[in-house]
Amino acid sequence: MLDKNGIAKRIARELQDGFYVNLGIGIPTLVANYVPEGVNVTFQSENGMLGMGPFPFEGEEDADVINAGKQTVTILPGGVYFDSATSFAMIRGEHVDLTVLGAMEVSETGDIANWKIPGKMVKGMGGAMDLVASAKNIIVAMQHVNKAGESKLLPKCSLPLTGIGCVKKIVTELAVIEVTKDGFKLLERAPGVSVEDIQKATEGKLIIEGEIPEMVL
Repeated sequence: MLDKNGIAKRIARELQDGFYVNLGIGIPTLVANYVPEGVNVTFQSENGMLGMGPFPFEGEEDADVINAGKQTVTILPGGVYFDSATSFAMIRGEHVDLTVLGAMEVSETGDIANWKIPGKMVKGMGGAMDLVASAKNIIVAMQHVNKAGESKLLPKCSLPLTGIGCVKKIVTELAVIEVTKDGFKLLERAPGVSVEDIQKATEGKLIIEGEIPEMVL
């Protein structure tokens, strides 16, 4: 199985030259550390930053340079800061090519729930509602099952939705999965993980066609 960095590293292979990319809180923030050599992408943070770089080394942090999750980050040469109105005009204007989000649940039709667990303190939906409504492509980075061992890839989400029919691909510690009109389609399996392992961990409809290759990281 992959750890969180492994999930981020696999998602980084989805980056294409010239992309403008928004990274959500949690595992998605790690993607900035694994941009493939020769691929030039620009990371956008909804708190008002374009040109966000990887996390700083210990001792080199600047408390004024943070991402939307309030983590200290770096800004690359040519990067700029701006207000939230400009940031969300960029998002709502569909100028973001790819959004990578965490999730609590994803349905087999591409619905995403990533902002609320009833009875628990949460930060609210935040910019996710704008991102799922406006991004051209949404990839979810998450664990395949929750802490109770229950699948997070479901026929239908049980938690309040953030967006409907918007998720295109999911990368977990077990697999790479595409959301299609017919359900979850298994594309790749993590090193050392069998198709049977993925089937057991997936409650939603899982489409398996031919030999499923192992991920290349």
